[in-house]
Amino acid sequence: MKRIRGIIIVIQFSITVAITVLAMYMFRNHTHKVIKVWMKLQMWFLGIKLEEHGKLDESCDMVMLNHQSLLDIIVMEYIHSRDLAWVAKKEISDLFFFGHIIKAPRMISIDRENKAGIIHLLKETKDRLNKGRPIAMFPEGTRSNGKELLSFKPGAKMVANKHGLKVQPVLLFNTRDILDSKKLEAQPGIVKVVYLDPVQADKKTDWFEQTEIKMNEVFQEELKKDVS
Repeated sequence: MKRIRGIIIVIQFSITVAITVLAMYMFRNHTHKVIKVWMKLQMWFLGIKLEEHGKLDESCDMVMLNHQSLLDIIVMEYIHSRDLAWVAKKEISDLFFFGHIIKAPRMISIDRENKAGIIHLLKETKDRLNKGRPIAMFPEGTRSNGKELLSFKPGAKMVANKHGLKVQPVLLFNTRDILDSKKLEAQPGIVKVVYLDPVQADKKTDWFEQTEIKMNEVFQEELKKDVS
């Protein structure tokens, strides 16, 4: 049943991505509104309910969250009212047609194999911040199995330190169980969202390392709650 639902979701997703991309190019000054409509549709179609703990501080100019599934982006876009600028790997933006889901809303694409990638990242993030767009990053750099956090990559730290950002750490739970795009499986469910206290980036402190430790601690604590 999960496999059948997963295939239906993929077909639906492909069709609505095409429509969304075209709409964003047609209404260039309203790409965020187009994305919000699309995300609301996805939340409804996937049968997702939210369980939120803590408070989202939308004054923060960076959102740093764990990554398990494509659903992570959908949930955060649905929750957050500001026009987030996601940092994605270049392989996604290079995809035929579907890469425009990164290009059309002016998200940030980086080539992790290129040494000049960090310079490009800092330049692009500065541009989006100047336009009033918070930066959204997955410090793990890739998807985890949903049972543990992967070691954080330095990209988010460098961006936050360079621009002196206030960072909102967020943990998402159950997104991989609801939508596993690799196995093509999907099922309705509850996504738990845990907001940690915002932290001010400062190159003179170990805020990033301490945030990684805190996110790991809270992640494991919440997993134990779900098991019990």
